Amino acid sequence: MAQPISQPSRQMSEAFRTVLFLSLSGGLQDAYTYLGRGGVFANAQTGNIVFMGQSLFTGDWARFLHYLVPVLAFALGVAAAELICIFCKEGHRLHWRQLVLLVEIVLLFLVGFLPEAFNLGANALVSFACAMQVQAFRKVHGYPFASTMCIGNLRSATEMLYRYRHTKEKGCLEKCLRYYGVILVFGIGAALGSFMTSLFEERTIWISCGFLFVCFCIMFIKEDIEGERGLD
Repeated sequence: MAQPISQPSRQMSEAFRTVLFLSLSGGLQDAYTYLGRGGVFANAQTGNIVFMGQSLFTGDWARFLHYLVPVLAFALGVAAAELICIFCKEGHRLHWRQLVLLVEIVLLFLVGFLPEAFNLGANALVSFACAMQVQAFRKVHGYPFASTMCIGNLRSATEMLYRYRHTKEKGCLEKCLRYYGVILVFGIGAALGSFMTSLFEERTIWISCGFLFVCFCIMFIKEDIEGERGLD
């Protein structure tokens, strides 16, 4: 008797539901550091570099350092995620992206204990954790996206909308809606972060830990797909 052919599976790191919780977390992180940690962007390093240039021009070296540290921490976070990918990709019960999430959760949980006097260190840790997330989670259903910033998603969404208008391909419309959905959820996360920071101050970042833990749990699921090979 012939054995049934098992369906290939896709790792849930690329599933849309995972992306939604990552985007909620990303939006909250940015609002948290900007509103509650001295006007620094955890995710949008372009903004930090603009403020660095302004501080350099005015000779405000303390403010320059205030923005330089998160930028450097972000770069180190990317490298850390790559190291986890290289050394933990094979032979472990947890997927390497789940290990990234665990590290991120621990770091953000520690940030919640740091008082305002340690904003520089808090911003460095959040930027480091955010960079790990950016590096580890770069696709949704096989196409690029960002869970911690909107400019790339906005460009891609508008491009897909334009293509759908001219080609009427349903795939383009589906991608367009997913990109805009991610942007909307990021905005909701930012709004939530803004409101909660006014109430819980430094400990607001623990809400982001909760969103990331949901992603960690979702990734134990294997999603069956047809006509595709399993993704890592």
